[in-house]
Amino acid sequence: MSRIQDILRKAEREGGVHRTRPLDPDAPSAAQVRTDAPALSRGEGPAIGLVEEPPHVPIPPVTVTPPPALGRVEGPQPGASAPRVREIVGGLDHRLVAAVAPQSLAAEQYRSLRTRVTFADNGRPTPRTIIVTSPSKGDGKSLTAANLALTMAQEFQQRVLLLDADLRRPSLHRLFGVSETPGLSDLLMGGATVDDALVSIRDHHLTLLPSGIIPMHPAELLGSTAMRRALDTLRGRFDRIVIDMPPVAPLADVAVASTLVDGVLMIVRAGVTPKPAIEAALSNLDTSKVLGLVLNDAGASKPTYGYGGYGGYGYVAG
Repeated sequence: MSRIQDILRKAEREGGVHRTRPLDPDAPSAAQVRTDAPALSRGEGPAIGLVEEPPHVPIPPVTVTPPPALGRVEGPQPGASAPRVREIVGGLDHRLVAAVAPQSLAAEQYRSLRTRVTFADNGRPTPRTIIVTSPSKGDGKSLTAANLALTMAQEFQQRVLLLDADLRRPSLHRLFGVSETPGLSDLLMGGATVDDALVSIRDHHLTLLPSGIIPMHPAELLGSTAMRRALDTLRGRFDRIVIDMPPVAPLADVAVASTLVDGVLMIVRAGVTPKPAIEAALSNLDTSKVLGLVLNDAGASKPTYGYGGYGGYGYVAG
């Protein structure tokens, strides 16, 4: 017994045993074995009953954070590439009737314009890249371009891009409630890639390429080799490209860019655009590229489901 006590004292001095009460030589041995304890066979572990059990030390609770639910990913997963096309975050302008009021008379007339442009009887293939312009400002070219692109995007399996190439007074980003940068000018000057600049408007199956920053020399940029390469890249990704551009006169932008596209659509405003301005605008263009004239605001005195003059259009084939 004294040997066991010596071992215990030595272990206690070295910190190997924690004693709960003083060792009393006359007290029953701490090495007594509980008769109800299960016996261990040889090799199953250390002998039981040679030392007292240390006092019970409660184990602190461990908090386990469950993994996030499937389908609620907060960020890109390891090995996955981040989305490369921006999504729309703002709201659409109420004048985009092809999207916000598709059953209105105005939207129906935009669909009629889409049909006439698509199946124009001019002996040429269906135009894939179309410039929308006007003789002067205030004729409604940007609204027409946006609504025309929306109706084209509503066609089955059509990949449509609306491109804001009005690098002087851009407006499409405001109509769709998005930032104007990065955009076309950033792309052409090497400050952004195509994927950086595209904005996906998923609810309406349309993609928008905003204008970007306003450059110092828009005409030179639009007629550059970079513009030609950009259009070639975009043609490979979209079935139709509708391009909003500045008025024809007195700028050179449309005349320069028209050589890169399939057709030009001229928007004139009924009772506002003077005939000499129309003639001057057409004289600055290759008439073989002119798809036709769209008479905007025609019949504006008649009610058109609350959209006033936006519902009246006439089309004159080129």
